[in-house]
Amino acid sequence: MKVLGIIPARYGSARFEGKPLADIYGKPMIQRVYEQAIKAIDIVYVATDHTQIYDVVKSFGGNVVMTNADHETGTNRCLEASNKIQESFSHDVVINIQGDEPLLDPDNLKALIQIFVSDHSVDFGTLIKSVDPNKDKLEAGDGVYVTKTENNEAILFSRSIIPFVRDCSKENWIKQHTFFKHIGVYAYTVSALQKFAVLPKSKLEIAENLEQLRWLENGGKIKLALVVDRGIAVDTPEDLERVLKRLKE
Repeated sequence: MKVLGIIPARYGSARFEGKPLADIYGKPMIQRVYEQAIKAIDIVYVATDHTQIYDVVKSFGGNVVMTNADHETGTNRCLEASNKIQESFSHDVVINIQGDEPLLDPDNLKALIQIFVSDHSVDFGTLIKSVDPNKDKLEAGDGVYVTKTENNEAILFSRSIIPFVRDCSKENWIKQHTFFKHIGVYAYTVSALQKFAVLPKSKLEIAENLEQLRWLENGGKIKLALVVDRGIAVDTPEDLERVLKRLKE
């Protein structure tokens, strides 16, 4: 099984323009993500729509491919990149790695790959983490929650806290049930990526603005790997300050 890592890197962002190029102690963020990814995956490419990002990746010796600027999602950018790269590197599985996770743990990527190694019927996978009842709080809007089967397959993703714990006050839910949050790294077989990217948006996807719901709503299965995650997604300049503080510590 040959695995390709793709890091979609779009220049435009409503909350943080040009964030792939944001400086993190002398290295652009996209380089930090790339260097973490290649610790787990032999072949990694950045897929971008911007010449400045392209040139920066080339300057640090990374693999990069230009993609269309009009893609609505990172998934569609991954598909275009996968199709272009397939000619030079034939691959079976694509890992879609978020370009705003400079503290990405390579072991988490390895755990995601392992679910394909362990079960050849898997065609779509992603990562989750458990909510720590001693450290964390349950708050709507602080991430994406997921419910799962005993076989670690996703039942539902939601921006609301799921499941609802009946006959228990909300502040005590975390003591009564183990909650899980989604970590936005995806893996797909090439055929699943091709199918997923052309499916029309589903009703649940539109309601929650979570594209993985499209796969579930069309009868697909998503295998989950449970990991420990200490990363920080950089959506705003304030998030970047948190990353700098973490690295300094």
